[in-house]
Amino acid sequence: MKADSFYRDVYSLVRLVPRGRVVSYGQVATALGSIRLARAVGYALHALPHGTGVPWHRVINSRGRISFRGDDLRGAVQEERLLAERVEFGPDSAVDWGRFGWDFLGAASCRKLRRRPKGRRPS
Repeated sequence: MKADSFYRDVYSLVRLVPRGRVVSYGQVATALGSIRLARAVGYALHALPHGTGVPWHRVINSRGRISFRGDDLRGAVQEERLLAERVEFGPDSAVDWGRFGWDFLGAASCRKLRRRPKGRRPS
């Protein structure tokens, strides 16, 4: 899979996440074909230019927390944007998945983004 097309798929899927909801890197990766691509989802979002229309801030880690490595400013911006969308963080700095998580895997609008396993034809 080429990085450019993968990144475009990540951005298309993340654009579907509604305001005030969050998804994990792993959920995005799973929707795109493999949980093993979670780190690549992070790389794709990190590669976005400033001022992008992709709501990258709605993607957090599987523990419900903001992930940032050595970039405190980006983490602060992400938290600020989520708070502006009324996403709340608990005392452990984690988001309550039951209240704020979005399960797009069942959403009809993202079925087109899921990849078929190799060697299988659509039924």
